[in-house]
Amino acid sequence: MSQSRKIRLGAVLGGAGGPGEHGAWKEQEIPGNASINIEYYLRQAQLAERGKFDHLFVVDSLYITPDSPPHYLNRLEPFTLLGALAVQTRNIGLVATISTSYEEPFHVARRLASIDLISGGRAGWNVVATGDGGTAKLFGRGQHLEYEDRYGRALEHVQLVQKLWDSYEDEAFPRDVETGTFVDVEKLHPVEHRGKYFTVEGPLNISRSPQGQPVIFQAGDSEYGRNLAGAIAEGVFTHQPTIEAGIAFSRDIKARAEKAGRNPDHVLITPGIKVIVGDSDEHAREIEQYFQDQDADFTRAVKLFGRPFGWHDFNQYDLDAPFPDLGDLGDRDWKTRADQIKTTAREGGLTLRETVERFTAPQPSPFVGSAETVASTLQEWFEAGAVDGYNIHIRTLSQFARFTEEVVPLLQERGLFRAEYEGSTLREHLGLPFIANRHLQREAVPTGT
Repeated sequence: MSQSRKIRLGAVLGGAGGPGEHGAWKEQEIPGNASINIEYYLRQAQLAERGKFDHLFVVDSLYITPDSPPHYLNRLEPFTLLGALAVQTRNIGLVATISTSYEEPFHVARRLASIDLISGGRAGWNVVATGDGGTAKLFGRGQHLEYEDRYGRALEHVQLVQKLWDSYEDEAFPRDVETGTFVDVEKLHPVEHRGKYFTVEGPLNISRSPQGQPVIFQAGDSEYGRNLAGAIAEGVFTHQPTIEAGIAFSRDIKARAEKAGRNPDHVLITPGIKVIVGDSDEHAREIEQYFQDQDADFTRAVKLFGRPFGWHDFNQYDLDAPFPDLGDLGDRDWKTRADQIKTTAREGGLTLRETVERFTAPQPSPFVGSAETVASTLQEWFEAGAVDGYNIHIRTLSQFARFTEEVVPLLQERGLFRAEYEGSTLREHLGLPFIANRHLQREAVPTGT
């Protein structure tokens, strides 16, 4: 392991409880309106920044049903939330989840560039190709694009946004009062894009930031998702259950990046994990069990089980009959997850009840224990090459405080994590290079090459 290699840490901002956390909103220390409470988000951000975290991470989706997780039912829009946090923090990165399926490239480019400028170069974009069934109808469409088109649109979307971010060169605004020159028009480059999914003409009306361009994260584990990660991702948000699975995933993504002509060292694998710190390993497992007991709700689990299948209603079936034949249901939604469920149920001869339990039952997290145990486990996964860092899910402020105050110092003592911020931009935090303007790069290429 390189001595300069450091663990990257993101904080996944928590609210009233996401998938599987049916009882989190009942916790005394979590405000009932946590998901729309800016003061609660700010407290999380301040803890993370005090712990020298690389970035804050906002997960998001658009479509809801009455059975959606509490946090999903009533939460702040990511751009607005990050705008508020940008002026209340000084160092920590700000990453928002934004759909390429239902957002236009110009809007995404402009809003993210604005956050990047407001924050002094701390913005990032978690790219998702929306899988939630029902979302299409929110935008006047009958259904999602076909799976292949969804990811084809995602790739073109990101590449177009990156073109728009390069509309102005870095020194395009001399603002020279003596000569009366506000903008150097030679350094303004209109975009003329005609692709399969988008046609855009004209430049973006905002300048670049101190980091050049926001950092691109990506979430998605299908074959298409992995190809997209290899093509555009600088950080990959994933979930891997074991070190071995993490090593395989990391090698696969980095190999795809290298095949795409990119530097694999500039692709960071940062899974989302749940951490619990206790006075001892046994105490931490007791806390974990308490949370699981609070969340136990099989009736709600059955309702949420339909999400990968476009919120299909599984209550219409006999729970103790064989898992139903669903045909191609889920192919336009969360296809990878839907296919995994159908295959597991079919090959295992499972009933619907057994399948729901198999896929919704809480699993012990490897990152639970005393501060020493948690730090050592984080170190083990990192040094094995399974991860480049972690996105720590925040359930309660008290638990997150224990992580920042007890685990982070141990990582610092071992030389695995920074003691102080060494730069001001998200790219500097993550050890990623500044993105030079493509028009300058072209000018640097000798004629005839």
